[in-house]
Amino acid sequence: MKKSLKYLVVAAASVVSTGAFAASNMENPLYMPVNREVYLKTGAAVMYKQADHTIALKTRGLDGKEEFPVWRFTGDMGYGITDRLALIGRFGYTHDDDIDRKGMHRGRIGAMYRVLDNEQPIVLDLYSEVFLSGISQMKGTYTPLGFKFDNYSNGRYGIIVGTRFGKTWDDFTLAAHVEYLQTFGNHNNKIAIDPSFPWAPLFPDELSVNIKGNHETCFGFDGMYQFSSNWSIGAGFEYYEHHDNSVKSIHTKLPDVSAMGPMAVGTQNTVKQALLAVTDDMKDGWDEYVVKLNVANQLSDSMQLAVFTEYTFDDSHSMSQNGTDVKLEAGVRFNARF
Repeated sequence: MKKSLKYLVVAAASVVSTGAFAASNMENPLYMPVNREVYLKTGAAVMYKQADHTIALKTRGLDGKEEFPVWRFTGDMGYGITDRLALIGRFGYTHDDDIDRKGMHRGRIGAMYRVLDNEQPIVLDLYSEVFLSGISQMKGTYTPLGFKFDNYSNGRYGIIVGTRFGKTWDDFTLAAHVEYLQTFGNHNNKIAIDPSFPWAPLFPDELSVNIKGNHETCFGFDGMYQFSSNWSIGAGFEYYEHHDNSVKSIHTKLPDVSAMGPMAVGTQNTVKQALLAVTDDMKDGWDEYVVKLNVANQLSDSMQLAVFTEYTFDDSHSMSQNGTDVKLEAGVRFNARF
């Protein structure tokens, strides 16, 4: 009888210990730093992509093109001002030699507030972040084969508002999140004009255009199972809706070609209006459906190593260059707190 009671106490203590750790697991989708705690998550991954068959990609001869390796680096960080309020930042960099495109693909910094904690029926967090894509210009080149992107920035700042909610039961967590991004229109872009165009002399070597504001939405679900004090497994699904971009005017002052005669002036105006007509609705939006999986090991009380993979299904609009038939990413993530 004494042995049975002893085993019951040990088993109960194990469950409590595992459950208590699940809430503080940095891979927990509801994880939040406590007062004066700093956390840092750094990830490195490699991605394989195969482009789909939109008109824009066919024009450039890139439909079905394989891209590998595409290198991806991420950094997430936060600081607990209190047990309920935290500063957060999320950053990412992509390098793709196959299409000569590289740069920051994610940049956001803001704050998160825990409205309801795990003692309540659900955990509820509200957050707001500044979207930092405006730090770097959107860069590209107009060529006879279509527009070529040189980086991953859209050149615009914006505001993100979102919420996440869920619950941790002992060693299992289930969570969901919803967010909305509104960007602000501007002319923070640098578009080179390929000199092989017959009308290139009527325009400067480089243009900047006034792009309208845009919005994106995202929602997803995540789960995590803490099957021992050192090991956990997580899975999730996310949906992103990227709306079409649009240009309202050419910002750069065009050269005065009146000395070249009325035909040159007319041609310049015709080309300008044609450019604005095709970019009024760029039809470059796309939808993403992302399936995620990770396995994490607790190296110490304050360090953790996770292996993760993501598979993305795309549904791209006719002029998008972001759609893929295959997009598979795998990597490692190191998490630490201080």
